[in-house]
Amino acid sequence: MTDDPMITIGTLAKRTGVAVSAIRFYEDRGMLASVRTSGNQRRFLRSDIRRISFILIAQKLGLGLGDIEHELGTLPQGRTPTILDWQRISRSLRAQLDEKIQLLTRTRGKLDQCIGCGCLSLAKCQLTNKDDRAGAAGPGPRYMLD
Repeated sequence: MTDDPMITIGTLAKRTGVAVSAIRFYEDRGMLASVRTSGNQRRFLRSDIRRISFILIAQKLGLGLGDIEHELGTLPQGRTPTILDWQRISRSLRAQLDEKIQLLTRTRGKLDQCIGCGCLSLAKCQLTNKDDRAGAAGPGPRYMLD
């Protein structure tokens, strides 16, 4: 590894497994910042590998692009984020992640039986959702989302 803190967009793409076009998209959205060489080539901080890793993980966790942008916006530009920076993001996302974990756990437990859709198509729905009472609460899987 070199001591140069700057890497090319191609190196960043190779190291993260993210397409160059996606890196440009992240840059356009302000999630990454490059500097330009005298030849107008993009250079990124080596620490941007961590930023892209965060984006990939956050997307896998089901976080929206707006949430990801917001959290990345709290990181310092021009230096490698510290453990304190990442801990701040972790605390900020904890409640949202806990909600997602709870929904996944409920869904895993109910999926074999019924997902609470109010469809009345299963014999169990006649017991738990007689006359489609869940429909009065609004559309969608009311028993799972409430």
